[in-house]
Amino acid sequence: MSKSLDFLTEALRRLPGIGPKSAQRMAFHLLQHDREGAAMLSRALHQAVEAVQHCAQCNTFTEDEVCGTCADEQRDRRLLCVVETPADQLMIEQTLTYKGLYFVLMGRLSPLDGIGPKDIHLEKLIERATDGVVGEVVLATNFTNEGEATAHYISEMLKARGLGVSRLARGVPVGGELEYVDAGTIARAMLDRRAT
Repeated sequence: MSKSLDFLTEALRRLPGIGPKSAQRMAFHLLQHDREGAAMLSRALHQAVEAVQHCAQCNTFTEDEVCGTCADEQRDRRLLCVVETPADQLMIEQTLTYKGLYFVLMGRLSPLDGIGPKDIHLEKLIERATDGVVGEVVLATNFTNEGEATAHYISEMLKARGLGVSRLARGVPVGGELEYVDAGTIARAMLDRRAT
């Protein structure tokens, strides 16, 4: 059709879960029905790409050298929670139960995809965790095969350096009924049970 339309479609295909047809529908919609929205999206993307960077301490996204969480003097600096993405960090923050600091890996180990320790900033994590203040590292990677491998790898590295390491608990979700929960989750909950 047009080089510009093809370019827009290819750009939209870079979003996760967006295939060629979905990208084409989005491009057509923006140009046909919402040119103002398309212009706003363009400005927002440009501004974010120019302004957003990684926090010098925790590696999350911020517009400042140090993010608001790391700069907050009320946070417990003895606790460091390791997450895969800024979205994971946001979810933990929304629980209002964790008051320590974070380190965001921006990924997880995945040798099949060519993602190794350097790709997820493990050197920077070790530097942060061994600053003499951190006493416990909470591993909050996802419970996927890659997330579990990442947690194990980090755990071994940090324990060798004398740090306390813990892992998020797994189990039956709040409000979950056992007959509707998968067997793997129930098995893990049984293994991780605690005294009441």
